[in-house]
Amino acid sequence: MSTQEYIESGILELYVYGKLNELETEEVHKMAQQHLEIREEIVAIEKTMILLSGSVAPHLSGQHYEAIKQQIFENKPNVVELKKEPKKSNISQYLSWAAAILLLLGGAYLYQQLDITKKEVLSLKSDKKKMKEEYTVLVSKNKVNEDMLSLVRDTKNTIIALGGQEVSPEAYAKVYWNQETHTVYVDAAGLPEPPEGMVYQVWALKLNPLTPLSIGLLDNFKGKSMLIFPVDNVIEAEAFGITLEPDGGSTTPTLENLYTLGKV
Repeated sequence: MSTQEYIESGILELYVYGKLNELETEEVHKMAQQHLEIREEIVAIEKTMILLSGSVAPHLSGQHYEAIKQQIFENKPNVVELKKEPKKSNISQYLSWAAAILLLLGGAYLYQQLDITKKEVLSLKSDKKKMKEEYTVLVSKNKVNEDMLSLVRDTKNTIIALGGQEVSPEAYAKVYWNQETHTVYVDAAGLPEPPEGMVYQVWALKLNPLTPLSIGLLDNFKGKSMLIFPVDNVIEAEAFGITLEPDGGSTTPTLENLYTLGKV
């Protein structure tokens, strides 16, 4: 916060009126020691307060004013004791109390405005943090989308379509196999969500004789927006298949739970 913003915040008026707590008062003391313009502003506010009380109640002595101010701002229930002076008119007395009440109301208003400002600052900080978190999520999602788009566009990838089998005829999947780097990705968007305690397992197959090789599990299936999974590298394969297995996978595929199959 700049010096000018600090002056315009209203805290100096509350300081002069004696409405700050000990910690806030100490903060104003430090700021006044460090900045000449803040010290000058405090003096100006004090002069304005004295002029205001004098203009509203010109017959109120400085001694009486200080006594009233102390009783009001320290919230003490004691009666204000005034030294005997020549009798004044009722109008002068009313104006004196009106000046004191005016100062009290002005201080309360400024304190309320300061509290509103603090709440608005906290709200802005909260909104900024939320926007930063949302931006981080969007950047992460955009990175995933770019990676997937790059995978689909890579002309070195062989795309193998896996069709649904007897246990789930409507199921389908795709395998992206780069036969130069041997990397394999599986697009499982066409598979139903696995039941609790079960997981999809991917197999690279040689057909004659049938030799299955497990190349990975499709973990964290639930809740993923992009169901594309990297699995183990494959050097040789004649087909790919996906079965539904117990959590942790199986050493050999459960053929009655064969969901998709496709030849290279």
